[in-house]
Amino acid sequence: MTRGSIINLALYVCAMTVIVLLLGWGKPSKVLGLFFVSGLAVGSLYALGGIGLVVLYRATGVLNLANGAAGAAGAMTAWQMAQWNIWAPFTWLSCILVTLVISLAYGRFIAPRLAWREPVVKAVSTLGFALIILGLVSFIWADDPRSLSLPTDKIGVRILGLRVTVTRLIVIGTSVTFVVGIWAYLKYTAVGLQMRSLANDRNLSALIGIPILRVETIAWVLSGVIAGFTGLMFGDLIRLEPTVITFMVIPSIAAAICGRLEHLSLVLVGGLSMGVIESLLTLSPLLKGVRPVAPFVIAALVLLYYQRGNRLTFGGGN
Repeated sequence: MTRGSIINLALYVCAMTVIVLLLGWGKPSKVLGLFFVSGLAVGSLYALGGIGLVVLYRATGVLNLANGAAGAAGAMTAWQMAQWNIWAPFTWLSCILVTLVISLAYGRFIAPRLAWREPVVKAVSTLGFALIILGLVSFIWADDPRSLSLPTDKIGVRILGLRVTVTRLIVIGTSVTFVVGIWAYLKYTAVGLQMRSLANDRNLSALIGIPILRVETIAWVLSGVIAGFTGLMFGDLIRLEPTVITFMVIPSIAAAICGRLEHLSLVLVGGLSMGVIESLLTLSPLLKGVRPVAPFVIAALVLLYYQRGNRLTFGGGN
């Protein structure tokens, strides 16, 4: 670990400690703990969404704004199958499968036609695709109150005197597992090496014979699986509403920005921090109104910190 990394870690720990103490000042420790754990679970969902975005962006150059919409379609499919009394594991798998099919369909049939366009064009295209999915989902399922529950919601574990549901522990553990697993996959496998090559120079990768379509397909599959799992958990822990799940991608983008669209560990830390701060803001009568913009404020501050010491230029100047 470099000296700069140690300084950054120390500053982060100090900042988070101060924020938690200020927002939780005067509150019972159990109340503070419950909001903290709840924030970790929500932040894990933000981090998972960000991880899916980063993996896909590094391999294809596409910032997929349709991840949330695909997850919403999957979550609504799982809910519908539960209403039909389908065996529960099949309903959960259907969420991931539907999301995967949607993601893969875009990745195989639309994304290759935009492969040589600017990143902004690619991102706007996924936004249009997201709105199409949201429109179809809203057409199929009317905007009625719904809920999606998992058996693990009823199982709790005592941690430091606090009852934490197994669902929340699964979400937190999965986010960490995905970071470690994807890092190892990218570092130690041939496909991971090819993905990193694409991220560095797509044109050169094509010249040396890397199977771009195959590698990008794998990236779309990984992204779709992560989006499906995230959509399912978001529908259970937060709210089963297509619009809400669709725009879950926005704080996920903020988490990805904290990792500079590159470092998975920083995406995880950024997502967890956003979830915790957003949750603790609920305790403040003065600041709870700014909860929706908290992820973007955090991402903006992180970007400003990254750019410290650099001169901003305009009009293409050096």
